[in-house]
Amino acid sequence: MNRKTLVLPAVVGLLAPVLAACGGSDSGSGGGDAIVVGTTDRFTATKDAPAPLDPAYSYDVGTWNILRQTVQTLMIQPKGEGEPVPEAAESCGFTDTGNERYACKLRSGLQFADGDAVTAKDVKFSIDRARAIKADSGVFALLSTIDTIETQGDNEVIFHLKTADATFPFKLSTPVAGIVNPDDYDKGKLRDGFAVDGSGPYILKADTDGDEMTKAVFTRNPHYKGTLKVNNDEVDMVSYKDAGAMGTALQKGDIDLMTRTMSPEQIKKLSESPAGGDIDLVELNGLEIRYLAFDTTDPAVKSKAVRQAMAQIINRNELVSKVYGSQAEPLYSLVPASLTGHSNSFVNTYGEPNVGKAKALLADADITKPVKLTLNYTTDHYGPATKQEFEVLQKQLNDSGLFDVTIKGTAWDAFVPAERKGEYAVWGMGWFPDFPDADNFVAPFLDKDNFLKSPYSNSDIIDTLIPSSRREADRQSATKSLTEIQDIVAKDVPILPLWQGKQYVAANNDVTGTAYALNSSATLQLWELGRGASS
Repeated sequence: MNRKTLVLPAVVGLLAPVLAACGGSDSGSGGGDAIVVGTTDRFTATKDAPAPLDPAYSYDVGTWNILRQTVQTLMIQPKGEGEPVPEAAESCGFTDTGNERYACKLRSGLQFADGDAVTAKDVKFSIDRARAIKADSGVFALLSTIDTIETQGDNEVIFHLKTADATFPFKLSTPVAGIVNPDDYDKGKLRDGFAVDGSGPYILKADTDGDEMTKAVFTRNPHYKGTLKVNNDEVDMVSYKDAGAMGTALQKGDIDLMTRTMSPEQIKKLSESPAGGDIDLVELNGLEIRYLAFDTTDPAVKSKAVRQAMAQIINRNELVSKVYGSQAEPLYSLVPASLTGHSNSFVNTYGEPNVGKAKALLADADITKPVKLTLNYTTDHYGPATKQEFEVLQKQLNDSGLFDVTIKGTAWDAFVPAERKGEYAVWGMGWFPDFPDADNFVAPFLDKDNFLKSPYSNSDIIDTLIPSSRREADRQSATKSLTEIQDIVAKDVPILPLWQGKQYVAANNDVTGTAYALNSSATLQLWELGRGASS
């Protein structure tokens, strides 16, 4: 095999009302030793976040990748991208012309991993539970368009929506809509710790050290019935402290595959290595974005002029070139360039980086210079290059003479609670989409109950533009509303997009299925992995 393989999945299809019947899929032959996957994601149960793997709480790419292996959803994003297709459901679709009534019929014989039958009441319980708990992670907002859930018999679930939402099938494919057993989950309380019980393709056994899960052991669920073909009997996911330790483990043969998060240097080295070696690097399509978020009520950045001046100064091309090279590209909107509805709103508003224009913005608003700011970032969640990224941002802003910026790194388990408590004026975040639609790059940041808990609120976006965009089953027709949203963001700068990145997997060359190990939403699809020749 070539040392570097480029995988270009099919273009994401336009979402349309769907009513499809899908038969069950038998599991693959599996067999052989467990496939061991390395990650730098850390899984910690803390006082502030004691229930990291509860579907009603979990809202980051690492924990979602645990849940997607174990908790089944009505819909799922298909292999090779495209519109969501039924998974726990046999069929799903809108039953009215206004996209406000969505009905699903469960496939027959569904069982939880303990053998209990999965019924329509379990689906209703699971989704109503997440809506009622309203965890401070903000994940419940994905279900905000639901008005009521109705069941008919054991196999039919009907969702009555408050307003038209063409993206609703995508939302039913996310872990917050995962089906859990009422015997294992309290209706009004989160489930602490690392236990997960669902009807997905795998059963989880967590190895822990204190309050941290160090290894997740996924064994094939004998009761699983869905669309996925499971190509192995066991996958072990081992958490490493950093990319260097993970890379060493792959070289030594302690693990078979590594993914989130490799360093730019590792990726570059593997991509330049000659063909014929034992390790292959696979480049995959991705929709990850990185951005700065603002507490728009904080005195340091309360003035829109300060945020606009930062947008006018920051040089994304230089940032990407110095830190990530060809592994990323500048981003001038919240919506990635590859998605329908993208607009280069920040380029249209600010043009090229210009210190003179930034100075004029601050002067017109009577802002005292230099503006003192702290840029906060997390040290252990988005990869080892994050510190260098913030050093470049610090230098760009300070070299303008208009800012006096310091940077501060904090571990993820402390960073998230601090951000949610409003302790930061400016902080860096990444976004791995819940589903590949432009709506998921605007609503989670700008709608009511946004996951950032941002005080920024724009009535045009919330009351008119987001609902208007969701009424369009043909997503191309939503472009006008989405462009207006992006233009408002560029003008007000409650969020400052920086770059969008690619995804990579490095694996021993006897591991198969690596081309589908991750989808564009960074979903880890462990069931695709196998050993030896592909079947």
